[in-house]
Amino acid sequence: MDAITMTELKKFLVGGSDWHISLYMPTHKAGQETEQDPIRFKNLLQETEARLLAKGLRTPDVQEILEPAQRLLQEPDFWRHQSHGLAVFFTPDNFYFYRLPLHFEELVMISRRFYIKPLLPLFASDGHFYILALSQNQVRLLEGTRDTIDEIDLGSMPESITEALQYERFHKHLQFHTGTSSDGTGDRPGGFHGHDPSDDDKNMLLRWFHKIDDELPNLLVGRQSPIVLSGVEYLFPLYKEANSYPHVLEEGIPGNPEQLRPEELQARAWPLVQPFFMQAEEQAAEQYYHLSATKKTTTDVKEAVRASYHGRTDVLFVALGVQVWGNFDPSSNTVHINQTPEPNDEDLLDLAAMQTILNGGTVYAVEPEQVPDNAALAAVFRY
Repeated sequence: MDAITMTELKKFLVGGSDWHISLYMPTHKAGQETEQDPIRFKNLLQETEARLLAKGLRTPDVQEILEPAQRLLQEPDFWRHQSHGLAVFFTPDNFYFYRLPLHFEELVMISRRFYIKPLLPLFASDGHFYILALSQNQVRLLEGTRDTIDEIDLGSMPESITEALQYERFHKHLQFHTGTSSDGTGDRPGGFHGHDPSDDDKNMLLRWFHKIDDELPNLLVGRQSPIVLSGVEYLFPLYKEANSYPHVLEEGIPGNPEQLRPEELQARAWPLVQPFFMQAEEQAAEQYYHLSATKKTTTDVKEAVRASYHGRTDVLFVALGVQVWGNFDPSSNTVHINQTPEPNDEDLLDLAAMQTILNGGTVYAVEPEQVPDNAALAAVFRY
């Protein structure tokens, strides 16, 4: 799993004179389909090569630009460790790739800046969340969406209380146990054996949680996605006492998470986070409809591009998988739309989203039917 932060995203939004290539494709974590992923990627590179040559670049220059991407094809281990989607970005001077928990359609974009719209579900309230699974032997951080789940490498974060505090007494006093649940399923959530932890044990747990909280900002820098806690219920208020991340949900997943596979944790977490996402997006849509009879909203692409560039757009809905081709000249504040892409054209929906983000607005990249008024985009203005 590779994380992409808002800071990195904003760097991607800055264009230049060189061609910027953005490649997206679906990938697979297991099964025979993993063998097809490098073949699909090779096909995308061939398409990229043809399109760069059509833009007038010389063959040696194109081969030099593609060389870092071509190297990925020679790394079998890379293709054995994929998530649900692969995003690759490169210019003559830079190369980036991200294995992400998003389902991408195959896409090649060549423009004067990177194409970021397919990434936006990671940065808006549309289903991206974390699960922090706490147990006496292990800490796990998982990154999920409504359809996917991946485990994040914790780096230097302590993976157990013993590792964090070198305090083996913990195992003697705080032991998980399972038993028969009240509903007869035999799947009783783990609990602390014997009496509740003493004040000393609570202090020890708090010290452990503070160490986790110290490391989380390094893993979640630039993120605002909610976190769902998973663990014995007694741990939840203690962790929240140590926590400084502002988006930990009140309700968690009770029980010993060591007994749950990532897919099971995702299935239990989604009903908890879905209302959080629905509320934010529904409020934004309600705001749009409330103001739709005024001049503070639009579904006109030209108007939205100009407003987003000048910092007027507060909320923007854009349709995933839809492109509106054209170009924008800031010096004359003019927008041209073309039915088919012409040289130097870009997706104006992506441009509006980019400018909205750079100017502090909120973007919801959603399925086309979720855009208000069934438009390609819908904007709410600040003024």
